[in-house]
Amino acid sequence: MDRYQRQMMLPEIGVAGQQKLAAARVLVVGAGGLGATLLPQLVGAGVGFIRLCDDDEVALHNLHRQTLFTMQDIGYAKVERAQQALQQRNPEVKLEVFRHALSGSDLPHILSDIDVVIDAADNFAVTYPLSDACLQANIPFISASVLGRQGYVGGFCGSAPSYRAVFPSLPSSAANCNTAGVMGPAVATLGAMQAQMALSVLLGLQPSPLGCVVNCDFVNWHFRQFRFDGAEEPEQAVPFIDQKQLAADDCVVELRGLEEAPDSVAAKVERILPQALAQWQPPQDQRIVLVCASGIRAAKAAADLAQRGFTRLAILAARRP
Repeated sequence: MDRYQRQMMLPEIGVAGQQKLAAARVLVVGAGGLGATLLPQLVGAGVGFIRLCDDDEVALHNLHRQTLFTMQDIGYAKVERAQQALQQRNPEVKLEVFRHALSGSDLPHILSDIDVVIDAADNFAVTYPLSDACLQANIPFISASVLGRQGYVGGFCGSAPSYRAVFPSLPSSAANCNTAGVMGPAVATLGAMQAQMALSVLLGLQPSPLGCVVNCDFVNWHFRQFRFDGAEEPEQAVPFIDQKQLAADDCVVELRGLEEAPDSVAAKVERILPQALAQWQPPQDQRIVLVCASGIRAAKAAADLAQRGFTRLAILAARRP
């Protein structure tokens, strides 16, 4: 226990708390900027089992904020290099890695025997289905997002309302750090806060971070938090699905033109550009699956169809932002 001596000195942790951490099982989705900070914190704290999911490779432009990696890691899978680096930090922690993008059909397996889920993907096409699954399974869900010099982190599900209860609508654009830029210290701060929230949940510290969102503005140096314990779940939540979850009788609507997507997600699709949806008469007896690159056009189309009374809807993001 010498490794954890300094945190075990805290009366709210002690031997019993350290044993809780050693027995804990955490899923981390994303080994990028947020993960590069939160993963060493979890490993350092002695979380016993971490399942890590990411499909990306290390690139030179990652290194300014993804400080878990070095020049020697460029071109290699992030999960594999993260596993090596983390095991060197603490060989007592068991790390299980999955090198693929998380999708809806993976969730039952990937969430099995997990105590806390940490969303470090910073991608709403991952966040919403993860939150939906955590709500159903009653698993605490820690999610963060950062862009430029601003971001937020929150604790959802478990004993708290879901991500959808706080953010019922998808953003109006697919801007992310790849398209709009981000500063490394802002990412690291949010990642460290995710780790602190996750550890607090695992230790049962009060007040709980579940039901709390902290906004961090490093432009104007404002830090605000609000609680949403009483937030209501939306009556109708349009799920994200993947290609494996398509059914033979689905009405698949491709919202991208042929130039953007010559090949769609299924052999038989209806191609309807978003501006033509108002004149389209959807089938009444089929689930309507709306397809676009990031999910944004599909989400807007789903909202429009819901206003027209259609309830059997799903979103498929063919290429995540």
